[in-house]
Amino acid sequence: MLLNILDFVHKNIQQTVQAGDTVIDATAGNGHDTLFLASCVGAQGKVVAFDIQATALEATSNRLAKAGYSERVQLIHAGHEHLSEYIKSKVSAIIFNLGYLPGGDKNCTTQANTTLKAMQSGLNLLTDNGVLAAVLYPGHEQGKIEAETIQTWAQSLPQQHIAVLKYAFINRINDAPFALILQKHL
Repeated sequence: MLLNILDFVHKNIQQTVQAGDTVIDATAGNGHDTLFLASCVGAQGKVVAFDIQATALEATSNRLAKAGYSERVQLIHAGHEHLSEYIKSKVSAIIFNLGYLPGGDKNCTTQANTTLKAMQSGLNLLTDNGVLAAVLYPGHEQGKIEAETIQTWAQSLPQQHIAVLKYAFINRINDAPFALILQKHL
């Protein structure tokens, strides 16, 4: 059975993250990925989640509180391009679920230049065999620019140190979302 895009990303992260790890949700959104990551790291682990929208962080905070995972997560009201200013330790996984906040303002989207900066910084923070996963949404104007920029960058990474996988359904209409999974090898 083929997994949908986000389930595929979660499965890969779940196979990488160990209890006690530190991980990053670069785009907290409504908190679904943050909650998933909090379940992966266990009580001794840590999730650092970024978002520029206060409403997103509030939704994430509420979701975590209901699940009893608030203590495992640090919420940061800043763009993901600033992640290296907040995180100095190595991380085993980073997830970017790009685009706009579901149910929010569709004009407030992630941007190619800030996402690229965040991903470049994120690669430097990854442990050996760590995973950076990005779900890209080329179905809207900014998403198309972002997807092209990120894919071009990912294709240029040295294969000796970074394995890059693209997971996409090629017979879907309307510029369907796809995932890039980057795994670091020292």
